[in-house]
Amino acid sequence: MGHGHPVIMNERMRDRIRAVVAGQAVGDALGGATEGWTPDQIQQRHGGPVDGVVGPYYADWRTARPIAPYHKGDGHITDDTLMTHALIEVYARRRDHLDAYAMATDLVPLLINEPTWIPELEGSALLLQRLFLAEKWIVTRLHYGHVDPREAGVGNIVNCGAAMYVGPVGLVNAGQPEAAYAEAIDLTGAHQSSYGREAAGVFAAAVAAALLPDATADSVVEAAIGVAKDGTRDAIIAVARAARELPAGSADDQIRGTLREAIRPYDTVGDDYRAPLPDARRPSRTKSIEELPVALGFCLTAGGDFRTAVLGAVNYGRDADSIATMAGAVCAGLGGTETIPADWIEAIEAASKIDLGRVADRLIESMIVIMEDDRARLRRRSELLDRMLDGER
Repeated sequence: MGHGHPVIMNERMRDRIRAVVAGQAVGDALGGATEGWTPDQIQQRHGGPVDGVVGPYYADWRTARPIAPYHKGDGHITDDTLMTHALIEVYARRRDHLDAYAMATDLVPLLINEPTWIPELEGSALLLQRLFLAEKWIVTRLHYGHVDPREAGVGNIVNCGAAMYVGPVGLVNAGQPEAAYAEAIDLTGAHQSSYGREAAGVFAAAVAAALLPDATADSVVEAAIGVAKDGTRDAIIAVARAARELPAGSADDQIRGTLREAIRPYDTVGDDYRAPLPDARRPSRTKSIEELPVALGFCLTAGGDFRTAVLGAVNYGRDADSIATMAGAVCAGLGGTETIPADWIEAIEAASKIDLGRVADRLIESMIVIMEDDRARLRRRSELLDRMLDGER
């Protein structure tokens, strides 16, 4: 669709894309060590708040329940990042916007056919073998059930599974929250329904908004509220209000408690994360996943600072890896790579055997093509509108 001339993306934009890719992986890896635990349990295990890469909760992680057989902590990325990188690979191969059908034709084969290094398993395996049942649903419904991709997400448990990996949708639609929302909603119809699918659209919009010139944590949250629907919108408004009303210099435990209290009416899981309530993760017009509103809350209380927001999410516990993934992506987009501690990136790349810069550059190559095609489409649309509105009557 392009015009054949080389397109060069400015270095500031490249840096912010690389930052989002690195920032979400860093948040994921740090949060993986604290996932499922309470703030008190985290501090007891680690001798105080976590302030960087730490080891697993149990030394005997291979057999300890409920962790086994995953080696969480020690800088290992989890399924959040593995799925994010799989989606980046789909964009790299297609070099176009994605929809629900792309999940069936492109993502599913990556999940079931191509071995990859799984840090938590300390070995190479099919990505499908690492995924939680809510993500295995994609393969069950699309590959084995031959369900219409636009409807395949119906019936799955409603959780953050779709939201955790759609950051690349926000990058591809950088600066266009509404477009990012629409693409993520279409894409994840193959995976989720209800407020799980809604969260995916809103998170993609938040990432897109974070790459706008002069974006702030406040402007990202307002963009998220602008596209959000139903309980997701109400939850973000409630958490944002609570975050903004906190006194300056509030203690970390006060921030965690305030955000948890604000999300509680919308959260179906309940206070005991490992013993969900009977109605947990069922479709609803009034509920929300916990992870996205709380992640945005940490972005606000941190003033967009990457390190503060990510560590806030890590020490919050519960679904800490996904909360830190989302907070990390947004704050990294706001501040660029210079805001991410270099030693965290180095430790995580070494432990997880990944090259985050290479992954980001692969996405950037495809984004340049997609954005140039978008520009050509907009040009043709403008010309058509001129003919329809200003031409011969």
